Amino acid sequence: MGVIKLTNIQVYAYHGCLVEEGKIGSDYRVDVAVNANLQPSAVSDHLKDTVDYVQINRIVKEEMAIRSKLLEHVAKRIIDRILNEIAIADEATVEVSKINPPIGGNVEQVTITMTLGRD
Repeated sequence: MGVIKLTNIQVYAYHGCLVEEGKIGSDYRVDVAVNANLQPSAVSDHLKDTVDYVQINRIVKEEMAIRSKLLEHVAKRIIDRILNEIAIADEATVEVSKINPPIGGNVEQVTITMTLGRD
């Protein structure tokens, strides 16, 4: 087993329950970890045998571009696509952070973490 991690994917998106969040948007940080058997790629040295982090980055950006009220909703969509599109992915963990959330206080970020594996 092994883990491929993408850390601090920076995205500007329009998630949130407030009408203003859908109009103004804000900065987000997304972190992804994918558990998979990396031994075949360690031996073969072929991209087709591993988790392509370019594909993960594309999935994150595409899903973050679709407005959701809740961060949990967008995180689940990201995980579902990773597990559906990357055959060797056994489990994925996604953290979605809203930077400077509008919650009436000085808060750097709010983060949700979700982990799902294959059934």
